[in-house]
Amino acid sequence: MSVLVAISGRDNEKLNKKMQELLPNTLVEQWPDCKNTNEVDFVLAWKAPESMWLQLPNLRAVSSFGAGVDSIDLTLLAENVEVVRIVDDQLAEDMAEYVLTHVLAQKLRLKEYDIKQTQQIWKPKRGHSYKHVGILGFGELGKACAQKFINNGFKVSAWAKSHKNAANVDFYYGEQGLSKLLPEVDYLVCLLPLTHATTGIINHSLLAKLPAHAVLINVARGQHVVEQDLLNALNNGSLRGATLDVFEQEPLAQDHPYWLNPKITVTPHCAALSDINSVVEQVVNNIERLYKGVALNNRIDRTKGY
Repeated sequence: MSVLVAISGRDNEKLNKKMQELLPNTLVEQWPDCKNTNEVDFVLAWKAPESMWLQLPNLRAVSSFGAGVDSIDLTLLAENVEVVRIVDDQLAEDMAEYVLTHVLAQKLRLKEYDIKQTQQIWKPKRGHSYKHVGILGFGELGKACAQKFINNGFKVSAWAKSHKNAANVDFYYGEQGLSKLLPEVDYLVCLLPLTHATTGIINHSLLAKLPAHAVLINVARGQHVVEQDLLNALNNGSLRGATLDVFEQEPLAQDHPYWLNPKITVTPHCAALSDINSVVEQVVNNIERLYKGVALNNRIDRTKGY
């Protein structure tokens, strides 16, 4: 039995070392430097190459390196393979602080003042009075964000796939619910899981239902947004602004029109970064549970994709 780390786009040396220290009797390897793929029964993955999965005939469980599992093509995994994700309380708090900060920045016109500073323009204005936040998706991150907004005097509504309960939050469901919610909100925060149904959901049709003073904040996945539709909405004045932390391709290309658009705030996928110690602790715990034959923590529903 062995554990395989297949995470692209980062240096995994410290991660691998920590895992090996906590699993002294288990071989921890880094893809593609795997001595015997037949021995691999657990994979820690993020954007692993699709060709890898077919080389792991005895795979029993996969853990995403993050809160979402959209970086893993679930159709390539055998039906008996369990898939789990990372749940980090600090991650939720960091996300809540990020979205509150950027809603307040939009409310208080800080983007306008950044531009005016470069032009040496002194022109004070009152902040916007808008106070209604709509949240798309109401998992653990959505709950934390909603509470943070409520604590700071905002009205909060949320759109969810299944029935939810939370104090001081108005819920909407289905296509009709979304169509009713959108015209009412001042700030739209996307926290949806990325699935076939939610890919491209922030498109011309959705954006056209928002008030012209509304602001989009996307902290979920870049693939939720049809980029040209968003740019069109901003450029023609049917949307006031956008804060984007996630993109279809990351890092964002230097020639991408988002960079220089005065109505867009770009951040480098930093809204909520997983703490390496918390990740290792959860992954190692699930590996130990797998070997003991105990149910894994934070399992996803593979039929839903989250």
